[in-house]
Amino acid sequence: MRSCPRCEASIDDDARYCVECGAPQTEDAAGELDEYVQRQARQVADERDDESASDGLADAADLTDREQLWRRGCYVVGYGTVVVALTLVPQIGALPLLVAGVAILPPVRRLTAKPLGSPLKREVMAGLYAILALVGVALLVLG
Repeated sequence: MRSCPRCEASIDDDARYCVECGAPQTEDAAGELDEYVQRQARQVADERDDESASDGLADAADLTDREQLWRRGCYVVGYGTVVVALTLVPQIGALPLLVAGVAILPPVRRLTAKPLGSPLKREVMAGLYAILALVGVALLVLG
């Protein structure tokens, strides 16, 4: 019996991998492990690319200038609305404003894509924001 160079556990002389830490014990085993890791990395990258393509949401680098401007504007409006709503918390109109601010944020589109099957369109998110914001402002004015 010999010991593993990584964890010093006792292993059989003909073992290809350590039973304790999984370290390869031969050059062939190391090459096999490297090929497996590369194959898994390609598979994960392909699945991520397929997922991004299927949910209709692209990385920031893939967006056009107009889409980037829309996304940045949504962040500004959303976080601004959330801040205003948090300053008005004791009042009844703060809750619709808070929900409106969260609803317009771009990550919400990605979160709604899984349960709904596809992301909500930007116009739907903007409409939802407008309705909730108007309800919140109306409650603040009337309350």
